[in-house]
Amino acid sequence: MSFYLGIDGGGTKTRCALGNQTTMLATSVSGGSNVVRMGEAQAREALHTAIRQSCADAKISPAEIRAICIGAAGAARPETAAMVRRILAEITPAAIEVVGDMVIALEAAFGSGPGVIAIAGTGSIVWGRDASGRTARAGGWGFAISDEGSGDWIGRRAISAILHAHDEGETTLLADLVLDAWNLTNLDELVQKANSLPPPEFPRLFPVILRAAEQSDSVARSLLTDAARCLSDLTATVIRRLAVQPPYVPVATTGSVFRQSNDVRNVFYNRLREAFPRIEIHPNPAAPVEGALARARRM
Repeated sequence: MSFYLGIDGGGTKTRCALGNQTTMLATSVSGGSNVVRMGEAQAREALHTAIRQSCADAKISPAEIRAICIGAAGAARPETAAMVRRILAEITPAAIEVVGDMVIALEAAFGSGPGVIAIAGTGSIVWGRDASGRTARAGGWGFAISDEGSGDWIGRRAISAILHAHDEGETTLLADLVLDAWNLTNLDELVQKANSLPPPEFPRLFPVILRAAEQSDSVARSLLTDAARCLSDLTATVIRRLAVQPPYVPVATTGSVFRQSNDVRNVFYNRLREAFPRIEIHPNPAAPVEGALARARRM
């Protein structure tokens, strides 16, 4: 029997799905494995841990895996793909395909058909393909200059919003929650931590922002609305670049920002429907790791 492995190598979590030709046999989750953000050593630890766990649960050896497809941000760069391939080859002799995270997400949502996938997790990107196979993208140029609407982007903007409110003489629930999450006592410490090198893990503030929004904090709710607007604008850009006419290519979403925030999903959907009244939007976020497994099975 042949075994196949799909990997979604995210900046915060790594997800594996192990299966044979027809059935998923095991899944696992470990820490972030984005080599661009985390570095080679941390990526290796996360990938090896996730692979070993999936294999243990399926009662097979990593040496029995026939093919692996991994999707990871930044994988389009040859040096990044080569590093990821080398890390995986240390633990298994399987054939290895390294692709961008948007490739496996689009596969999970639409198979080989047309569609647009909006990804918002630690980072963000929108990727689309029309019926002829032509592709277009928007965003996803890295956390320092792009990744609008992502967990990192929202976390960074949360700090800015807290300090702006302080300048205006206002207090916010969000400020108290962030100080508590980072074990700080005042805004001076917050400024020091936010400007430190290496930078703090801004995406880990996203659950804190959600909690503030659920308690009707206006700053937190505004951050989520702004994120949804950015993501819908990026998606509209891809749809227009593909130059398709109504009913347009279908749209799906994936990533923790979409998955965890009703506010982001609702604003995103409503803005797209205003711009493209006949658009088809898939309401349930796709699981990119399933797209990676599907691609591995075809190798």
